[in-house]
Amino acid sequence: MVENVIPQYDFLALSLANPVQLAAQKFLLTNQTEVEIYDTGIIAFQPANSNITKDIVLSCGIHGNETAPIEICAELVRDILQETLTLQHRLLVIFGNLPAMLAEKREITENLNRLFSGHHSLGDAAINPERLRAKAIEDYVSQFYQNTVNSANPRQRILYDLHTAIRGSRFEKFAVYPYLHGKPWHKDQFEFLQACDVTTVLLMHTPASTFSYYASNTHGADSFTIELGKVRPFGQNDMARFSKVRQSLRDLVSLPEVATKPFVESDFALYQVSRAINKQTEAFSLNFASDVENFTSYPVGTLLATDSEIEHRVEQEGEAIIFPNANVAIGQRSMLMVVPTTVSQHLI
Repeated sequence: MVENVIPQYDFLALSLANPVQLAAQKFLLTNQTEVEIYDTGIIAFQPANSNITKDIVLSCGIHGNETAPIEICAELVRDILQETLTLQHRLLVIFGNLPAMLAEKREITENLNRLFSGHHSLGDAAINPERLRAKAIEDYVSQFYQNTVNSANPRQRILYDLHTAIRGSRFEKFAVYPYLHGKPWHKDQFEFLQACDVTTVLLMHTPASTFSYYASNTHGADSFTIELGKVRPFGQNDMARFSKVRQSLRDLVSLPEVATKPFVESDFALYQVSRAINKQTEAFSLNFASDVENFTSYPVGTLLATDSEIEHRVEQEGEAIIFPNANVAIGQRSMLMVVPTTVSQHLI
């Protein structure tokens, strides 16, 4: 192996300078951490520690203009490379859509976070860079999780896919817990989210084409989409607002276990999906302002959206909107409707 070949320890800058491809290579840090570049924007770390109990994936930039998570992950990778942060566990960091980052856009051709669990190869759409990237990311995550070097026992698999939302939210930070097909939710994951200052959790009700669902369903990972505020340009994020999530992620990768507060359901705002509203025609339009926040609720009967002759209205008391977006492809989700819920009887 060779010495560190990443200029100024800035893997993100190196990847952005080579947004399509970066040659695979391995090298050792002086603390004997093995570093492996899988591809542009994808870097793995194997610590010298022989008591590894977790295989952790942190991803960001699946949407190119969601900059706060990208800056958080870039800082983490830099500190590992500079050896100011020493790993306890294996770690894979993914910077998702590099061309979209350079263009300061959510996507170039297609929403990357709708292309996992094989959706990159479904339908009649032509192959495009986002479909190729989704397939490559799936392959790299499989490679990372299936690597059992120096492991006598199964390790916990974790994936946190970090995002920011298009619009503001009544709850600045929230997490999306993928559909578990009837399996119980994990109390320790709620406790870790709380350590990250994330106490609003949305429980999904169906399979999805998102990255977090892919990791959960395909690899059995404890997996979440974590929303950290609103989309802002690079350099315009108030990183002090993310101090707890930054520290908790550092603790996650560098300590045997993260110190957390015991789970108390009343500490959380918990929601479950009541229904999804999909765009059926190009006439689809939202019936509320573009600055209306996620988790806003309206009285029963309120008109939320029209889609040609179809009207979508609030159907039950307490139903709230989340992820409204009229600018999606026909057939894709344009909005979720959610209602408050509880989890205590389904936790382990």
